[in-house]
Amino acid sequence: MARRIQSAIGWLSTGASVTALVMRGAPIATRLRSEVIATAAILRDRGGTPPRLATILVGRHAAAEAYQDGIKRTMESVGIRHGATLLPTATTPDDFVAAVLELNADPGVTGVLVLMPLPPHLGPDLVIEHLSPLKDVDGLTPTNAGRLYLGLPSLRPSTPQGGMEILDHYGIHLAGLNAVVIGRSNVVGRPLATMLTLRHATVTVCHRQTRDLALKCRGADLVAVAAGHPGLLRGDMVRPGAIVVDFGVNVVDDALVGDVDYAAVSQVAGAITPVPGGTGPVTRLVLARNTIAAGFAAIGGSLDHVAFATVDDRSNGEA
Repeated sequence: MARRIQSAIGWLSTGASVTALVMRGAPIATRLRSEVIATAAILRDRGGTPPRLATILVGRHAAAEAYQDGIKRTMESVGIRHGATLLPTATTPDDFVAAVLELNADPGVTGVLVLMPLPPHLGPDLVIEHLSPLKDVDGLTPTNAGRLYLGLPSLRPSTPQGGMEILDHYGIHLAGLNAVVIGRSNVVGRPLATMLTLRHATVTVCHRQTRDLALKCRGADLVAVAAGHPGLLRGDMVRPGAIVVDFGVNVVDDALVGDVDYAAVSQVAGAITPVPGGTGPVTRLVLARNTIAAGFAAIGGSLDHVAFATVDDRSNGEA
């Protein structure tokens, strides 16, 4: 499988027809589910609090609600309790911060996840500044983001880490690849760029102000899309044999679709993640794994004690 992908990368410029390998998340999710269940038992044996994930959703948003439903099912499947805090759209900043601080202080809550997007009057800084780093299972706080940037143990954002798990499972060697990340959010784009850089890819981050996005994508061995724009990446924007990772979660005509025009891009790419069935199942199980890791951090009192060491030793000793 790995040879097939690397072979595709090797003849990116030939223009040959490519039948994309579909990088489904199911096999990675199966492995992660077993790991989470086993490690939760170790956490209990060491006297840790039974893991519980708390989610906060403010107002109504179809994609966020779909994600929350998926989280609930995933947590149930691995024996992690889940509690949902639902707040009205008109929640004031003070009341929102109070809800976050209450969960910070609750010893029965292992991890806290604030579902995005928030209403416009609630800035993401309210999460970044007030959420406890030890319960920050999506790696948003300055402590976790800074430790990730420095290559230290941290609670890594679950969505980009899920993408990395998929790339590893399918044997994609990242060192030396030219990668384009479309999207610069603190939840996906920026941390993903850091993770790829730590693995020695050469990374270009693109966004709304990027000039000639298609040209930049066509020069990439790997394109990762997390822009929240259905069908943004078209077939004519991808080099033959390139690897495409779609993090998009969009609801169009009651159907879940990604940021990639899958029908067109899958005829060009060497490997591609589908939506649904690609990064989503892995993301939710990485979130479960982070919830267990936060339990170990609570026992030790610092992020140095997170389970499943998140510093990848494949990056050590290389410039």
